[in-house]
Amino acid sequence: MDRIEELTRKIVEFRDERDWKKFHNFKDLAIDICVEAAELLEIFLWKKEEELEKVAKEKRKKIEEELADVLITSLLLAHDLGFDVYKIVKEKIEVNERKYPVEKFKGVAKKYNEVEE
Repeated sequence: MDRIEELTRKIVEFRDERDWKKFHNFKDLAIDICVEAAELLEIFLWKKEEELEKVAKEKRKKIEEELADVLITSLLLAHDLGFDVYKIVKEKIEVNERKYPVEKFKGVAKKYNEVEE
């Protein structure tokens, strides 16, 4: 069993022991990912660029907790939809490699459709 599968198993076990699956439909899990991501974003809200490193150090534990919540809910949704997380992430990386070739996008912060051919 790989580490992603092991984490997913522990998360599902935790949820199922508490009989929470009835609250975890696809829509609500997707919404919860956004809510948890918003809580992560809130840590950095209104901070100036020069403050970000300091905030990241000072709030490291809180950032870890919020990021873990995003990942936990994402793994639950992937599990419930029957997705192979390793496979879908690997495939997305391959798509992004084609959309964002190094020779065109190195050091460029634009979307693939914003760069001239």
